[in-house]
Amino acid sequence: MAYDADVIVIGAGLAGLAATAELVDAGRKVILLDQEPEQSLGGQAHWSFGGLFLVDSPEQRRLRIRDSRELAWQDWLGTAGFDRTEDHWPRKWAEAYVDFAAGEKRAWLHRQGVRFFPVVGWAERGGYDATGHGNSVPRFHITWGTGPGLVAPFERRVRAGAARGLVDLRFRHRVTGLSRSAGSVDTVSGEILAPSDAERGRPSSREVTGAFELRAQAVIVTSGGIGGNHELVRANWPERLGKPPQRMLSGVPAHVDGKMLGIAEAAGGRVINRDRMWHYTEGIDNWNPIWPMHGIRILSGPSPLWLDARGKRLPVPLFPGFDTLGTLEHIMRTGYDHTWFVLTQKIIEKEFTLSGSEQNPDLTGKSVREVLGRARAGAPGPVQAFMDHGADFIVERSLTSLVRRMNELTEDPLIDEAALRREIVARDREIANSFTKDLQVTAMRGARKYLGDRLIRTAAPHRLLDPKAGPLIAVRLSILTRKTLGGLETDLSSRVLTEGGEPLPGVYAAGEVAGFGGGGVHGYRSLEGTFLGGCLFSGRTAGRAAARAVS
Repeated sequence: MAYDADVIVIGAGLAGLAATAELVDAGRKVILLDQEPEQSLGGQAHWSFGGLFLVDSPEQRRLRIRDSRELAWQDWLGTAGFDRTEDHWPRKWAEAYVDFAAGEKRAWLHRQGVRFFPVVGWAERGGYDATGHGNSVPRFHITWGTGPGLVAPFERRVRAGAARGLVDLRFRHRVTGLSRSAGSVDTVSGEILAPSDAERGRPSSREVTGAFELRAQAVIVTSGGIGGNHELVRANWPERLGKPPQRMLSGVPAHVDGKMLGIAEAAGGRVINRDRMWHYTEGIDNWNPIWPMHGIRILSGPSPLWLDARGKRLPVPLFPGFDTLGTLEHIMRTGYDHTWFVLTQKIIEKEFTLSGSEQNPDLTGKSVREVLGRARAGAPGPVQAFMDHGADFIVERSLTSLVRRMNELTEDPLIDEAALRREIVARDREIANSFTKDLQVTAMRGARKYLGDRLIRTAAPHRLLDPKAGPLIAVRLSILTRKTLGGLETDLSSRVLTEGGEPLPGVYAAGEVAGFGGGGVHGYRSLEGTFLGGCLFSGRTAGRAAARAVS
């Protein structure tokens, strides 16, 4: 039986594009399959903020950030918390990835035309001890052009391969099976879906118009995670994070359904760390949704007062931007799915950014003029749109009116105005002098010692009840599904492993379906900026390994 290609890649997201680009460079013939229409090429990466984890970069050094491979590895280990026998390959992938981030990653991307916004963000700050969770220094590098800017060079390489006759792009092909016709897995079968003109991210038709069966010497699975499949998210929800939310928003399109995990497992692959996942706690309903239950994450500076559903401050160090899963665990043990930010107009103007390429048209469009416009008075345009139209935003001049409307927005009136006023007045007293026992105030002041935060990320500390800083703003926050941290177990050549620990012949995996490498390179938690980079690193590895393996 003849082969239809040297390699079949399943999934045309960032990992699939990176793998295909490497195969093209090696002169291999590739069939790239995706169940979505061509306009969705690039997958979830297109919608991303374009954040990348880099270590000791020129951008860091210009801002006087002292970073090192050793410090980054210390932070990764403290964050990942590897403690399972299944963490053998994830830990090896983690060390290889940190070496990549501290080594050739930036230069490799730079050669392909990728550039970075000059201010480095400080995500996942931790707030525990030196060996605990979090980034010790700012490492979040925003791609100039955000997600589309990062996808572009890999799409360009793949389309150049198609022009040379090396890549066959087949959209609307939904894989339903992997099988063997000889000793290795070499057959990919599935359904052909009806053509669709659905815009990127919007649900496309699931009408089946035919079937296909294709053969190749190797198969690379790059199909993504489970974030759009709430049923599967709840089924895998770990007990350590409490009960799964009754209501969740989706940070990814509906087609991110995790079905290829089961298909690869049925073919003999091993899925590990199913209960490791990454969901955000600062989700808001998108007033202009693209996909079902479309949520947007608020990327906040450290100043908003974060309250649980009953109006009580979240415990130290669960401040905005410090510990995502620590915050999620706390929230789910309160018995409610939502929390609140309470802040001022002065804070929202300086500290609120919305995640996603479409929410940052200045950075996505590479407009220096519009980026500089962020320094003007007023909230950024996309943030103002949510203030005007978003169901989760409340703007009032008085705390009394604010609390009344907060209680109207929830099923039960849970917040007591007098108790919240005492909380806010107590916090405001701590602002009045240079000494404080309030660790959030300490964190705000500490953030402003970093030039990047002082310039564009952290408002000058002020009293929340100061009329000059108003009006007051409350934002209801929901759980937002996002990333799968576990997945298909792979060795350092991206070969999928079986239950016995041996490579599944002919099958490779990369990106989120492989836990971004090894079946869970992040362990229990992420340092942020590591998802896109994990897709690139594991996709590149899989493409190069498969290219070497086929004749």
